[in-house]
Amino acid sequence: MNFVMKTLVFVCLASVALLAPSGCSRKTFSGSKLTDLNYDQVTLGMTKGQVETILGQPQSAKEEDKLIYKRTTYRYENKEKFAVITFKNDEVDSKDTNLGREP
Repeated sequence: MNFVMKTLVFVCLASVALLAPSGCSRKTFSGSKLTDLNYDQVTLGMTKGQVETILGQPQSAKEEDKLIYKRTTYRYENKEKFAVITFKNDEVDSKDTNLGREP
């Protein structure tokens, strides 16, 4: 095969791989990842990326540049339930939730 054919085959195979359905459940794409189990997996010192892998993208995020550090607050919501994850210099510094409590 010449270079052009090899490139065309590679692009076609890569496209198929990207478009093929994954083994993930539909809940990953719709619905909230805010559960007791997922919240409990978030621990002090985790990075934003690690938290987003567990809880997904936050419904809101607020960044503040303090004099000696940067604080970011992620808020996750699922109906009446919420979780707030606070990062200090991009690592989890604290977390709070009303999960497990009746509204």
